[in-house]
Formats: sequence, C-alpha cells, structure tokens
Amino acid sequence: MPRRHPGTPRLLRQLNDRAALELLLSEGPLTRAELGEHTGLSKVTSGQLLARLEERGLVAVSGERPGGRGPNAALYAVVPGSAYVAGLEVLPGSVTAGVADITGEMIAEVTVDPCETGEPVKTVHSAVRRACDSANVSLSQLRAMVIGTRGVVDPRTGDVRFSFDLPYWHAGVLADLRATLGSSVMIENDVNLAALAEHAYGAARGIDDFVLVWSGVGQGLGVMLGSRLHRGFTGGAGEIGWLPVPGEPLPIDVTEPQSGSFQRLVGTTAVTELAAAHDVPHTAVPRDEAPSFTADGLSTTAGGPSAGPSYAPSSSAEFVRTAVEGGHHGFLDELARRIAIGVAAVTVVLDPGLIVLSGDVGRAGGLALARRVEEAVAQICPSRPRVTVTEVEGNPVLRGAVMAALGPAREEVFASTVDG
Repeated sequence: MPRRHPGTPRLLRQLNDRAALELLLSEGPLTRAELGEHTGLSKVTSGQLLARLEERGLVAVSGERPGGRGPNAALYAVVPGSAYVAGLEVLPGSVTAGVADITGEMIAEVTVDPCETGEPVKTVHSAVRRACDSANVSLSQLRAMVIGTRGVVDPRTGDVRFSFDLPYWHAGVLADLRATLGSSVMIENDVNLAALAEHAYGAARGIDDFVLVWSGVGQGLGVMLGSRLHRGFTGGAGEIGWLPVPGEPLPIDVTEPQSGSFQRLVGTTAVTELAAAHDVPHTAVPRDEAPSFTADGLSTTAGGPSAGPSYAPSSSAEFVRTAVEGGHHGFLDELARRIAIGVAAVTVVLDPGLIVLSGDVGRAGGLALARRVEEAVAQICPSRPRVTVTEVEGNPVLRGAVMAALGPAREEVFASTVDG
C-alpha cells in the first residue's frame, strides 16, 4: 500500500471525496451548493469533486432542486449499483439471504431449505446465488457478505466456536466458505446483528450505550458500548441463558444450553408451564408465517424485506401474544418479573440507559411487556433503565447482517477515488 503523505493534494482530495460520499448516503441527494455548505468546500472544489466521482461511476445526477429565478440545480446521489452486499440469517430450519445495494436498500430476499444440501457451504452458496439471480446481480459483484448464526463466534478467528442446534457449523466452516465465496465472507452472532440493526434503524438510534435482550427459544444479549459491539474475550458476551438464578438449579453439563439457569426460568418450557398455570390459551402459528418450501428448496413466502421474519414464531411467543391480546395480566406480570432478573443483572454491571426487548417473545409482548419489565427492574435494581420494544421492521438479523456487510464494502469502494 502506498504511503500517504499528510497535507498532499491527493490525500486531501481522497478525504474530501470520502466525506462527500458518506454525506450523500446519510443526507440523500444534494446539490453542488448544498454539498459545499455541508463540507465547507467552495463551489469550484465541490464541482471538481462531483465530476471526479461521476467519472468513476460512484455519483450521478438523480433529479433537480427547483430554484428561484434561476435554473433548477442538479441533485447528486450515490449510484446504488456501484456495489452490492449480501446478508444471511442461518436457522436450523431455514436460511434467508438478502442482497442490498451500496445505499443499504434491500433488492432481493430468498429463503431456502437447509436440508436440501445438508452442508453449510452448499446451503449458503445456493441461497446467495438464488438471491443474486432474483436481484439480477452476479456473485462477482458482491463486495462483502455477513452471515448471522446462533452460537458463539470466536472474535480472533471469526469462526463458529459453539452452536448447539447447528452441529454442522463448526471450526473450519469459515475457511471453506471463503474458499468458495471469497475472502469477504464474515460470520457474526445473530443477536449482535440484531443489536446493530436496532442501533441503525430501531429504538436505539443515536444512543451510544444500550443492551438488546433477545428472548425466544434461546436467550441472548447484544451489548453496545460507545456505539461499538462488545463481544467479549472469547465471543461469549451476551450468553445470558447461563446466568445463575437463585432457586434455579445450576447446569451440570455446559454443552447443553437449555440447562442454563436463566434459560430454565424464561425459556420455552418455562413459558409454556407459566401459561398453563394462568390459563392462557395457545394460538396456532398462522400458516402464512411458517416457511414452507417448494420442490426446488425455495420458500413459498420468499420476497422482499416487508415479508418479515423468515421463521415461525415459537410457541412461547404465541402464548405471550395471546396473553397481551386477552388481558392475562397475571401471566405477563410474572413473565416480566422473570425477565427482569436477567435485565437487572446486566444493569448493575453495565448501567445502560436503554434496554430493548427483541426476539419473538419480546416482539409478541410489545410495550405491554416492556413497561412491566421496567417496573420490575426498578424494584430490584438501584438504577432504572428505560425498557422498550424493538422498532426494527422485518427481519432484524438479516438487516443487521446487511448493515455489517456495508461497512467493509463501502470502505473498499470509497477508499481510493483519486488516481495517483
């Protein structure tokens, strides 16, 4: 890599170009004058910058801004097709792949049956290829790919260190994926990706420190400190299912996540038993919410981002949704008390200002459950964080995966916009 000399015209042009591209992405189409106002550059310099970016195919005129007495001013925007990324969510019963352009707009989303191939590399390759075909984008146009999966991801190697319900996702899978799909492939914990999506699009927008509590079949945390994910030394930060809880037995086999004390307290079995005790009826999962597959392995519900999560809600989430709709206050109060034990433990250590409930149980409980958790935490914890429910639309893991892929993709595309 060539050395950069501080203050050289070439370096200054690179910095200005990068700042302009980031501004166009965050603020939308801008005129030359507006770009100059935001960056402090003169109209002449702004014009030279835009001409340079146009020549490289990164920026194009996207419309006009009506002026006063003079002619309309041209609006400039980043060219969406200047780069593409892929994000994936891997679950035991489905793999969902989405393709987005450089602006972050999802242009295709496909869900495939992992049993079709039975091997992680073949399944991922099939899902990404089909998503690319749907988006009319070639695999070679993808600049980055991030895969969200359950389990612990080693921050040193980037490989899956442990996943109890995805036995084929083991050490060595990342190398195999990169050998097939390129060196830009990364694997990330699914709850961490949901936290990234919440920070960018949801209830935690503009908040530096917050915790996302994922409640569903498994329990997890996404911890954001200083607007950065905290993964821990081994990647195990956030595995809250293992939290010791008074009155609950400690696990005797740490390879069995369902034996964790907090998992026993708020997991599917516990919620089902609690619902039975409070006479909460179970509502069957709507047929159109559960993925079904055609003969070629594609989901019959595959579509754009508005299609929502690619998985069927857990039975515990259905109990919670029914309790909210039916006014089963005793059930919700007790469930909130149990969740609050985990939230309070996190609060006294990290002291975040915001707790976001997510996962299918968190979504099902909504603000009714969030308010109860906030009140329960205040009774057992000296600080009182605000507790709310996720505001991310669609599939939060997939959106987080796409966002994580956009970082390195933009870095690659925007890193050098000036010829030597």
